[in-house]
Amino acid sequence: MGSRVFYGWVVVAAAFAVCFVGFGCAYTFSAFVPALQRDFAASRGSVSLVFSLAGFLYFALGVVSGPLADRWGARRLAMLGMLLVGAGLALAGVARSLHAVYAAYGLGVGLGIGCAYVPALGAVQRWFVTRRGVASGLAVSGIGVGTLVMPPLATALIDALGWRGAYLALGCGAAVAGIGMAALIADDPVDKDMGPARVHAGMLLREAVRSRQFALLYAACLVCSFGVFVPFVHLVPYALDHGIGQKDAAYLLGSIGIGSTLGRFFLGGLADRVGRLAFLLAMFAGMAAALAVWAVSTGFLALAGFALLFGLFYGGWVAIMPPVVTDLFGNRQVGSIIGVLYTSVAVGTLLGPTAAGYLFDASGSYTVPIVASAAVNVAAAGIAALVGRPA
Repeated sequence: MGSRVFYGWVVVAAAFAVCFVGFGCAYTFSAFVPALQRDFAASRGSVSLVFSLAGFLYFALGVVSGPLADRWGARRLAMLGMLLVGAGLALAGVARSLHAVYAAYGLGVGLGIGCAYVPALGAVQRWFVTRRGVASGLAVSGIGVGTLVMPPLATALIDALGWRGAYLALGCGAAVAGIGMAALIADDPVDKDMGPARVHAGMLLREAVRSRQFALLYAACLVCSFGVFVPFVHLVPYALDHGIGQKDAAYLLGSIGIGSTLGRFFLGGLADRVGRLAFLLAMFAGMAAALAVWAVSTGFLALAGFALLFGLFYGGWVAIMPPVVTDLFGNRQVGSIIGVLYTSVAVGTLLGPTAAGYLFDASGSYTVPIVASAAVNVAAAGIAALVGRPA
């Protein structure tokens, strides 16, 4: 008889699919901005708030879904999350006001990803030790592949079905594919008879959040997140403002996905070798450098270069965060700790893209929000340098 396939890789594939469906659908939003502005006679800032509300919820909800996953299991929460994502997209397609889009997209997609993301990543951490960086990188590369595939698909669906039909189609596909793959998640090797239950060692949540290392990590993520998600909302409108066509603008967003996928696939293993905390600092610095490139880019090729570079470092940042948390605080309550940490990202996601939209409305230029986005990532790198080695 041949050796059994290690089920941890199936869990990685399921988490990949959850990230692909959830974030891939969420990051199509930039392709819908012009249509939403036109049909609801809305400003860019008010339309940007739709994405920001969803982003706030899917990161903030980790503080609830992480502990629930530690108690009830990740599979149930991930399946519920994929159902909510599909329902939110479909309901956005029948919304008759921008406020209804806030409720449908913001609550549906936001709560859905919030239910699924942290539990799925927490499950992956428990299946791996020495290859944790690689496994986590592969799992979250679903976000990068989703960012590559889904915005051009959404643009094609908008052209064929209109923005309402596109949301309905995306919602149905998300529910079917997402729920099916989430059902494959298992929380621990003992659940699949792959050996004895792992000893979950490390800090309790209440111990971790009181530590100096957690406070510094939280501050670094909070500061950086004010700028990280600005391109996901404003890169397409920025490109359109500079004379780039709708399809090419969508490809720019897809280029972030290409870079992000490369960052998650290939940089996770590098982080295991060079040190995961040092790698985290480099990702903050890299995102700052990439955003500085955006500030002086107007043509398609220059913007494509920015998108690839930014995606590379963004993907590395997302991939390395769960392993860094596990290194610092152990895997005893890793889902809960990651969930609390991601509330920092929630605040920045809510405020950053929305503020960028209103600054554009006021000035007619993206220069200030882009430069500010680069500066906050420089600050995040400085804070991350103070975290120190795991105990």
